[in-house]
Amino acid sequence: MVDQHKSSDVPTALLSADAIRHALDTPWKATNEIRRLLLMPVAWWVLRGLNVGSGWQCYGLPIIQKHRRSTIQIGARMSLRSTIVSNPLGPTHPVIISTRRAGSNLTIGDDFGMTGGSLIVDEQMTIGDRVWVGANTTITDTDFHPIDPDLRRVDPLNAKTAPVVIADDVFIGMSSLILKGVTIGERSVVGAGSIVTRDVPPNTIVAGNPAKVIGKV
Repeated sequence: MVDQHKSSDVPTALLSADAIRHALDTPWKATNEIRRLLLMPVAWWVLRGLNVGSGWQCYGLPIIQKHRRSTIQIGARMSLRSTIVSNPLGPTHPVIISTRRAGSNLTIGDDFGMTGGSLIVDEQMTIGDRVWVGANTTITDTDFHPIDPDLRRVDPLNAKTAPVVIADDVFIGMSSLILKGVTIGERSVVGAGSIVTRDVPPNTIVAGNPAKVIGKV
């Protein structure tokens, strides 16, 4: 996820005394930033087929699997953390963004942050502004394979799909699973390790397997 800091901990300028102190206090963060800057040309090449806004940051390289006749549009200031050292929660694999069919559409707003995990789209996925996705979370709009074993043998990719919508200011805790057809309302929180199979109202906290309402924001 995108790191949170108290305002007093944020350096005022890249070469300021505050920045030097911050680098000395948290050397792993300084190392991550150096690696990110060195990797920017390669990251740009990886993201070249996407419509991505300005100010993006990639800590390590994401895996992009884009169908040529699909659409991926991402707003400004996206932050993707794909290396095990980029977040103390330890992503188990790079961020994977996959649009699997012709006509698949993934739309993400501004200030999106994700650590490890996967976004997998067969049909439609819409994610709003300022959505943060915790480490090793999977969000998908498809069952991947048919439930019926006879159909699975004949047509293994003919799975049920349904659009996923995640509204503005949603926070999804680490190691969660958001399944097809789910809408998560604005400002809601999904607890770590949850499996979300039904819609979540706005300003609601859910957790568990299957996820249930446990509180209000």
